[in-house]
Amino acid sequence: MTDTADYPSDDFYPEPTQPSGWLTDEDLAVVRAQLPLVYVDAVPVRVDDSGDVVSVGLLLRVNTQGVMTRALVSGRVMYHERLRDALLRHIEKDLGPVALPQVPPSPQPFTVAEYFPTPGITAFHDPRQHAVSLAYVVPVTGDCRPQQNALDLAWLTPEEACADDVQAEMMNGQGMLLKQAMAHVGRLP
Repeated sequence: MTDTADYPSDDFYPEPTQPSGWLTDEDLAVVRAQLPLVYVDAVPVRVDDSGDVVSVGLLLRVNTQGVMTRALVSGRVMYHERLRDALLRHIEKDLGPVALPQVPPSPQPFTVAEYFPTPGITAFHDPRQHAVSLAYVVPVTGDCRPQQNALDLAWLTPEEACADDVQAEMMNGQGMLLKQAMAHVGRLP
């Protein structure tokens, strides 16, 4: 009789854990100081029956300096989260659970925005971190209400949203991103 080889136990290949994707504030600060993070930016829009953009949803927020600003839907992609799921999560977080976003099964960004902690490298700036954000235009058909730290949600025509006074209310390059989105859908004035 011949001897048989023993196969490694299952402990040799431990089961991967499924971390929640949430970091403590301290861990996030360490990661932000050392690595670029992946984000999604969403430009919520209303479209008419032919698919043309007729209005753009902009959030009204108060920034850390106490200044009122206009903002797009934006947020970090969590570990082990699909981009589509991140978009849906952030739209629900900012616009409410019945916003009914129309995200395609395989979303394609209209641009990639690189946010740097050092101003002037690109048009996009985030003093906390280096972030790479995939930007999407997302039609929403449901009842949208500002959530979380948003004070209001204003629906503006593409022309109003790209006007100088509204652009001046947008921080860290999001006004430029909004203009790129409107150019992408053929609505840049």
